[in-house]
Amino acid sequence: MRAAWVFALAAGLWLAAYGRDRFDLWVDATVLPPLVVSTSVEVVDRGGALLRAYTVADGRWRLAVDPGQVDPAFLAALVAYEDKRFYDHPGVDPRAVLRAAAQALRYGRVVSGGSTLTMQVARLLEESGTGRVEGKLRQMRVALALERRLTKAQILALYLHLAPYGGNLEGIRAATLSWFGKEPRRLTPAEIALLVAIPQAPESRRPDRNITRASDARDRVLDRMQGAVLINADQARAARTEPVPATRRPFPALAPHLADRARAEDPTAQRHALTLDKSLQTALEKLAAEVVAGQGDRVQVALVVADHQSGEILASVGSAAFRADARAGFVDMTQALRSPGSTLKPLVYGLAFDEGLAHPETLIEDRPTDFNGYRPQNFDRQYRGTIRLREALQQSLNIPVVALTEALGPARLLTALDRAGVKYRLPPGQPGLAIALGGIGVTLQDMVQLYAAIARGGVALPLRWRLGDSEEGQRLMATTSAWFVGDILAGLAPPPGAPANRLAYKTGTSYGHRDAWAIGFDGRHVVGVWMGRPDGTPVPGAFGADLAAPVLFQAFARLKPKLAPQPPAPPATLLVSNAQLPQPLQHFRDRHAAFKPTPDAPAVSFPPDGAEVELLPEGLLARVAGGTPPYTWMANGVPVALALTGREVMLAGLGTGFVTLSVIDAEGRSARATVRLR
Repeated sequence: MRAAWVFALAAGLWLAAYGRDRFDLWVDATVLPPLVVSTSVEVVDRGGALLRAYTVADGRWRLAVDPGQVDPAFLAALVAYEDKRFYDHPGVDPRAVLRAAAQALRYGRVVSGGSTLTMQVARLLEESGTGRVEGKLRQMRVALALERRLTKAQILALYLHLAPYGGNLEGIRAATLSWFGKEPRRLTPAEIALLVAIPQAPESRRPDRNITRASDARDRVLDRMQGAVLINADQARAARTEPVPATRRPFPALAPHLADRARAEDPTAQRHALTLDKSLQTALEKLAAEVVAGQGDRVQVALVVADHQSGEILASVGSAAFRADARAGFVDMTQALRSPGSTLKPLVYGLAFDEGLAHPETLIEDRPTDFNGYRPQNFDRQYRGTIRLREALQQSLNIPVVALTEALGPARLLTALDRAGVKYRLPPGQPGLAIALGGIGVTLQDMVQLYAAIARGGVALPLRWRLGDSEEGQRLMATTSAWFVGDILAGLAPPPGAPANRLAYKTGTSYGHRDAWAIGFDGRHVVGVWMGRPDGTPVPGAFGADLAAPVLFQAFARLKPKLAPQPPAPPATLLVSNAQLPQPLQHFRDRHAAFKPTPDAPAVSFPPDGAEVELLPEGLLARVAGGTPPYTWMANGVPVALALTGREVMLAGLGTGFVTLSVIDAEGRSARATVRLR
């Protein structure tokens, strides 16, 4: 019979035969197993809440935990039930061993094994059994050695990581997340008792396999807890009525695409802290699943939410479900290069305002136009004639935006995308005017970043999803130009059934109905929605306004109950009617009228382009050569001097730093110079 007294006898004989000194040498010579326990890689949100965890190499769930993160009542119950003298003995408790021996002699069988918590840690570290005498002696030796090399807190921490809880669950955090769906910070007496009981027989006491045995074992621990005055009779009685969980809960698997990306970028890190908000991420993943439920088995959705003031991504939904199905849910569609359709148009308008080519009240022609062989049409194949730029953007007309792009030049548009940090893919050949209508490949995350720059007053700041990361932004367009774009987009009517508010948003549909977009912002947040098929095949009848825009408004509703107001107009904003605009801005002139060199074309003679000039207290002296008066001077797209007949002017109200000066003559011809004021 392998009774506990055998262990006591063996230890006693050793001490008697060799003495204390040799015993110490024997303990000190113990070769210990590795004391560093591998734990699951964790991805957490901005507040430290678990978004996703990964199993360790052998497929077990073992999450890092500190004793300070565990309910003190559990630690007290564990010590009281398993090892009352844990904080007093040197690893082996002589009293417990003698008690076990006496019980074995009295009853003729092993009643208690005399194992301490330290001995259990030794067994778990070496994954050794408990039934053989030599195994028990080995555990004693390792336990004694552990006590000499580690503190009691470190030994307890090892137990909290290694205690088995059935199946591939190890450690207190894996157990509480799997059985109760929560962290171990606060536990009920019933939960504590179950967690103390399961490791004694982790397979036979698994609640999902044998709920009766689990419940009986829990109740026995509750009796001991009451006897140790850890709980009173009323608490014990109430705890017995608490149901034992019958199934394991799945571990959190939120933001799986971003979590995988974080792990791939830093494969050695054990903990990845992201800027995401767990509650918002959960809400938007549910929304994504609801959205695709009625769209067939191949339509997918992706969403990105960011705080455009800080640049932090608060939610990133790469697909409606992370699985290999007909929707290709394993593909992160926030990172896929897709045609943006009309969602690039606000950038074109903002740049046109910035360059002094137009104003929201400027009139422009929406008529059939041949741009050197390129003949774009509006989506509905109809034309509106003479129309204000504000209305042209709100109606997403194609002819006006192509005319603006021609005046700017496609290279100017690409330069702006570069400054905004947008990574794009161009079709073969030279970039052409079709870029403005979506003839380019971009990602949803980058498009949200672009709109965040507009919402931020024209300053492009890279979006970030790791806590602690930060980068400097750079100006994409003047504050007034960005405000004009936001004001125009905020005037769009919401989709049917959506709340009437001042959400600035734009929709887009790519060629062949392959991509449906909606991106919008209020005074604090920006949200982007993409819908389509990951394989790029058409979705017949899909339009951004019909498919993606309602999802955008639903996403904002889950983000917060009320929109943050759009910012007020900057002080330098020219808020006038068309008739009150400077004559060159009243009606848009094409690139040839605005930029074609002529013998008498205006030129900025001072300050010269690229110069660094001292800003005088009264302002900046500027001169124009050539051209036909009266002249209009603009700084960063904002009129600063109107209807001047003279060729020299002192421009007031400018600040230090880089500024782009534009001068427009009576014929609509213009010249520019970029200088640095100090």
